[in-house]
Amino acid sequence: MTDIDDTRAAVQELLGRIGAGDPDRIAELYADDCDWRLDWPDDEHDSPVTPWIRKRSTRDDAADHFRTLGEQHRPEEVATVVERILVDGADAVVLGEIRQTARPTGRAYRSRFALHLTFADGLVVRHHVYEDSLAVYRAFRE
Repeated sequence: MTDIDDTRAAVQELLGRIGAGDPDRIAELYADDCDWRLDWPDDEHDSPVTPWIRKRSTRDDAADHFRTLGEQHRPEEVATVVERILVDGADAVVLGEIRQTARPTGRAYRSRFALHLTFADGLVVRHHVYEDSLAVYRAFRE
């Protein structure tokens, strides 16, 4: 297998685990130290409105992120459409749209996203998400 094949397989495994919704199994695919970023305004990090959006850097942080994200949304009203996966060596970009409903407010929202991942030894060492943060924030704001 080439680096591209390994990366593509790692992305597919990660997306499958995210879809299954088990935060601990998802976190197994993250390195102990990970460059983690969400494209949000700096003043909205660590906001009680969106508690899953905060600075992170460890495997345990990854588990907490997916656990908190799941707790804040209605699972029966979640849909993610992956439109394209682009791979270049150890890097991958996943493009798509999330459709979710905020549990606290009951508001549905859609957000286009790009997820930039980098893998080393089969583990995620970079997790950068670019999304419509305003749409997410509005759905959760009381």
